[in-house]
Amino acid sequence: MNPKKSVLSRVGVGVGVVVVLAFTLFPAYWMVSSAFDANASSGGRSFIPEAFTLDHFAFVFNEGGFGTYLRNSAIVALVTVLVSALVCLLAAVAVARFKFRFRTMILMMILVVQMVPLEALVIPLFLQVKSLGLLNSIIGLMIVYIALSLAFGIWMLRGFVAAVPVELEEAAYLDGASWWRMFRSVLLPLVMPGLVATSIFSFITAWNEFIFAMTMLGGATDQYTVAIGLKSFFGLHSNDWGSIMAASTIITIPVMIFFVIVQGRLASGMTSGAVKG
Repeated sequence: MNPKKSVLSRVGVGVGVVVVLAFTLFPAYWMVSSAFDANASSGGRSFIPEAFTLDHFAFVFNEGGFGTYLRNSAIVALVTVLVSALVCLLAAVAVARFKFRFRTMILMMILVVQMVPLEALVIPLFLQVKSLGLLNSIIGLMIVYIALSLAFGIWMLRGFVAAVPVELEEAAYLDGASWWRMFRSVLLPLVMPGLVATSIFSFITAWNEFIFAMTMLGGATDQYTVAIGLKSFFGLHSNDWGSIMAASTIITIPVMIFFVIVQGRLASGMTSGAVKG
């Protein structure tokens, strides 16, 4: 291969990577820099802030009540992740391993539910939550988010469970393992990447979602999540961009922390179940 062409190709790849990274990371940089920019609220934002300040963060927590919104969102997101992961895993094992009546119809219904736009479900879910007496409560919102996560989670985890060879489970039984021991030591480690992927989806949905949160919580300001809390910094004729960017930065941090914690599981566990006794 021509050395000059090799160098040019590497340079081209490097330039392409830099362009993609710049295009991807620039919005995040602008958000963080504006959050610390003393002139952001007055419309004097610049590419490199001339003066740094923490006043925007102090205003968000002290005047904006963002601590309450963070607490509510953390509760909603964690409960949604835990409950939806448990239900999706058990349901995926049922439809992938057991033969029962209407099994194919149930799978088709799960697939059809994923095709329905979420906006079309706002009114039906609102009426159901209202009939349960759970409007203006994060409990009702958690039920909605869990319901929204089930179709995607069951369908994805079904593929992971079906991909696990039945012979591994049979070998565990022959070694004297109970169903629970087989599930914990063989099946669960092998489907863990899929479980983590569905958990990430559930967490991001529960953390960032706005339409259902605004509809279900209404005027219960003490129950608001971060998505609704962010809306309070937008005015009718002007916006407090410093506070908006500070609040957006705060909202982004828990998502990054959650992803860092679970991302290692995405690559691990693919073969660990086969070697655990």
